[in-house]
Amino acid sequence: MMEEVKAVGSALSVHGHNVKVTEVVKDGDVLTFLIVSQKLTGTGEYHVHRTYDDFEWLQQHLFSQEEELGIQGVIFPPLPGKAQVNTPAKVLKQLGFLGLGEWRLYCRALETFLRQIATHTILGKNKAVEIFLTSSEPPGGQRTKKNIFNRLSQAVEEMRKEGHKDVDEFFQTEREHNHLLTGCCKTAAEKFLDVVQTEQKIAVACGHFAAALQLCVEPGEDPDKQAFTHACVKLSQVFECMKRNMASVAENNASTLGLSLDLDYRYQEAEKEMLFRRTCKLVEVETARKNVEKAKPIKKTAMEEVLKAAQTDFEQISSVAKKEITRLQGARVEMLQQALVQLCEKQLLTAKENADQFNRQLQAFRGMA
Repeated sequence: MMEEVKAVGSALSVHGHNVKVTEVVKDGDVLTFLIVSQKLTGTGEYHVHRTYDDFEWLQQHLFSQEEELGIQGVIFPPLPGKAQVNTPAKVLKQLGFLGLGEWRLYCRALETFLRQIATHTILGKNKAVEIFLTSSEPPGGQRTKKNIFNRLSQAVEEMRKEGHKDVDEFFQTEREHNHLLTGCCKTAAEKFLDVVQTEQKIAVACGHFAAALQLCVEPGEDPDKQAFTHACVKLSQVFECMKRNMASVAENNASTLGLSLDLDYRYQEAEKEMLFRRTCKLVEVETARKNVEKAKPIKKTAMEEVLKAAQTDFEQISSVAKKEITRLQGARVEMLQQALVQLCEKQLLTAKENADQFNRQLQAFRGMA
């Protein structure tokens, strides 16, 4: 087993923006993903196999960087939910676009997760990232320290802090904006998923009707039967074209705007978690300040040290958080713009291809007349 991971300041030995998840292998109920990373030196590549548990291991090590100044102000790239070989309906609903049965979409989501970590100015420095991308040994069995999210999940009573008034107008406004935007992003992703699933159902129905028309074929020399059979065959071909067309439209929607909406929603949730951690630290500072005011002279010095440390942590978290929010706002706009452009390009190409196919079918019907 590899040695305990510690954060370091060295850069990665791979091109973080070029990490790829190229393949998924099914072994019973376990999914293994092939990750390819290009080396900074030379033209070689690292090829490593990782399970979802390994991805969780990486995420936990990033969460556990308590010694990193301002780490709680980081908006951690969201890890997609766990996919399964035989995905139950409940998990399928949670995965959204990533649970449509197309492993290529899920691999792209994991690929995005890794790229965002590897290129992050703080997270990319963690030794766990280097090990995950380059080591031939599976990292999942290593121990992880208690992380900053354990406290959040343990203390249900801390949820009351979500409504705590912020001392900084910037963060108060951002919290309100995030609360509204999270709901809107979730609704948009769910509604667009309904559209894609409807398109998939239409494609399947067209395929069934095309197959049913083939059953109408009748043998024999009767001219009427031959004409009817010929018409059914041609009409079946038309519906087969419609099936391929609708399937392509659905795939285009899912692989462009669908993935972007899904990622956007998960990032809003990640920002919400960061803002909550900062609010918890704010409450800690205010509590420490009250303790100083109430402290007896013999304990006042110690209480003041606690307050000073909490204030320093809070200021560092706020500083990192502002940069993270600004970065996220710019990145999400660019991401959605690229998704819309890619969607239009793919749908235009699909429309041209299908217009040619339908035109050929039309000419065939005219020839029959």
